Amino acid sequence: MRLRQGGDCDFTRHRSGAIASDVAAPQRNTDRAGKHMKEVNIRYHDPGALVHTDWLEAHLGDANLRIFDCTTHLMPAGADTDAPYRIVSGKAEYDAAHIPGAGFIDLQGELSDNSTKLRFTLPSADQFAAVMSRCGVGEGARVVLYSADGIMWATRVWWMLRGFGFDNAAILDGGWEKWRSEGRPVSTEPCAYPPATFVPRPRLDLFVGKERVRTVLGDTNTVIVNALPSELHRGTNPSRYGRPGRVPGSVNVPAGRLIDRNTKTFVPLADASAKFSAAGVEPSRNVICYCGGGIAATVDLFLLYQLGYEHLSLYDGSMGEWAADASLPIETD
Repeated sequence: MRLRQGGDCDFTRHRSGAIASDVAAPQRNTDRAGKHMKEVNIRYHDPGALVHTDWLEAHLGDANLRIFDCTTHLMPAGADTDAPYRIVSGKAEYDAAHIPGAGFIDLQGELSDNSTKLRFTLPSADQFAAVMSRCGVGEGARVVLYSADGIMWATRVWWMLRGFGFDNAAILDGGWEKWRSEGRPVSTEPCAYPPATFVPRPRLDLFVGKERVRTVLGDTNTVIVNALPSELHRGTNPSRYGRPGRVPGSVNVPAGRLIDRNTKTFVPLADASAKFSAAGVEPSRNVICYCGGGIAATVDLFLLYQLGYEHLSLYDGSMGEWAADASLPIETD
């Protein structure tokens, strides 16, 4: 089943019953793309923030390594609620099989502000630090994040870690699907990382609210990027968030176009650079990314960061907040 108007991304039914996020039909890898990469050599700004399955398997025994499964499922919402989806933790799948040594992070249950109606909003520094400390993340730790049904769950946690001043974290390229498809080892053993002390050092500019977005509407020094699928960006169909459409003036670089459909890995940096450039997302401008709930937009942010963009922010409330607030302007095709 496809929900044309729903969620943080474009959704298809997963075998488990969850709505698996294809995030607007991920990019298919082609020979043309490979040729393009040979012609344009773009280096990763922070190569340590992206690790590959062979590296991770070789380093599973590292004493300072902290691996986390961040999987979350978005289920169809019930008829008795106005929520865009129902959130289900991926803990059951983690218990059934995970990368050896890995722990599990419950993104909504542990690392979101549950005092608000909005989903997946940033928790307080104290709450975040308490969870990270319990998970064994502190000074000297090397964190690797992965997820199933879309890498966006891992990139969301990565962006939060950066937002609280922790930079020694990486995304597993291809996530759980690539790890399993390659026949790499799995485990059912519980995580045994010893507690640590996580000291938050908030970077307040990495997350912005609706008032900041409203303030920069029409500002030529700022570009606002919508990571949702193009049909949601155009606003020509009903939206589960409320009013259909987009933040006025925003451009569209769907997160799904930044992921290879076959391998689940990120597209080559040259391809990502071309997509952002075509949309007018220039390194000299301030960039604010949004989506439905502040999740898929972190895929865009991860690649913009790797392309060397310096002025990056996430609109945390995204369309879950903007579309529901009638006082805020909205734009459609």
